Amino acid sequence: MFVRFTNIINSLQSLNKCYTNSEMVRKILRCLPKSWILKVTAIEEAKDLNTLPLEELLGSLMTHEMTIKNHEDDEEQDKKKKKVIAFKSSTADSGEEDSDDEMALITRRFKKYLAKKKFG
Repeated sequence: MFVRFTNIINSLQSLNKCYTNSEMVRKILRCLPKSWILKVTAIEEAKDLNTLPLEELLGSLMTHEMTIKNHEDDEEQDKKKKKVIAFKSSTADSGEEDSDDEMALITRRFKKYLAKKKFG
């Protein structure tokens, strides 16, 4: 994005249309997507846009972008690491007796678990 912006600014300068550093900083902040609104607000509040160099703005935005990317990568890895528990399915024809035995076993184990939690 910054390369395209620089190309446009340079082309405009060749046509005798010059922008101040402050105007360029404001234009970049205005063109960012809505998902960046929190970062834009933080920059506007924390820094003086009249004296903020364009390079410092670029560095701040690139740092934010890398932080977002790292956070998304961490979330993807966490999703992959989560264990999935599946219960065995049975049809009505395979026998309700088996499912009753399994339910009784689950119930006993759950009661033991609660007893351990209560006293230990």
